[in-house]
Amino acid sequence: MTFAQSERAELADLLDQVGPDAPTLCEGWDAHDLAAHLWIRETDPVGAGGIVAKPLSGLLERRMAEAKARWPYAELVDKVRNGPARFSVFAIPGVDEGANTIEYFVHHEDVRRAGSTPLEPRTLPEDVEGWLWRRLKLLARAQFRRAKVGVVLERAGVTDADGRPETIRAAAGTHIVTAVGSPSELTLLANGRTRAADVRLVGEPDAVEELLRLDQADS
Repeated sequence: MTFAQSERAELADLLDQVGPDAPTLCEGWDAHDLAAHLWIRETDPVGAGGIVAKPLSGLLERRMAEAKARWPYAELVDKVRNGPARFSVFAIPGVDEGANTIEYFVHHEDVRRAGSTPLEPRTLPEDVEGWLWRRLKLLARAQFRRAKVGVVLERAGVTDADGRPETIRAAAGTHIVTAVGSPSELTLLANGRTRAADVRLVGEPDAVEELLRLDQADS
């Protein structure tokens, strides 16, 4: 089982456990909304347009409401657990890892870390951390494009052959904030979960606060 598959299964189990009204880190969404979002993303290409195109967000909301009305919560969670339909692009062999690893990891943490008693960060396998670090190298500039300060990501506990920390320059700027953490926690930071991510932010206080304003957890 790949990490994407195990995250899907564990998220579905957690959604069953917490119930439809449980909070998430996604602003304005409860667990029922999140389940509907995940189903639409993989199965409803029309509704999914609202995920990637903000002007179509109203369409996504309508499709989510329709999905919630059409199926009981437990059935909708089962649809997420069972994966995309055969006609979905997400069912094409090889697509799952690239398209769903971060999606399901982040949304799993959106449920784990929400509410008044959030769960502690997990210790993930080293091969998963390595995969997430390589993905950050590809995506970090795009993910931090709205940052108004310079951003450097530093992988905690790992150095190169010269003994220097492994880093990624994610955004340029006069004032630099260095985010130190595991690749999994830096992935949460890069996906807008800035206050929930277990990272150490090093920089001038005003610059750190500016980076924290990017805390906009959405789909």
